[in-house]
Amino acid sequence: MKKYYAKSLKEYEKPFQFEAEKILAAMRRFKDSKKKPTSVALGEETIKDLKKIAEKQGIPYQVLIRVLILDGLERLKKAA
Repeated sequence: MKKYYAKSLKEYEKPFQFEAEKILAAMRRFKDSKKKPTSVALGEETIKDLKKIAEKQGIPYQVLIRVLILDGLERLKKAA
């Protein structure tokens, strides 16, 4: 079985821009849906970068993390 890394996929070469209105609408829509808390250890610099990007996008940084994970998961599913 050949190993590959998500960063090497062509889908990750394209720039992306999140639409804050759509993200916030989805947040409200799924506000009461069940989510299981989890933790991920991230470096301080990574967290600072996430917070800067989230602020520019006008969304909370935890939501940005969730969006990035879900987006990456969808791209991996399509590539499989």
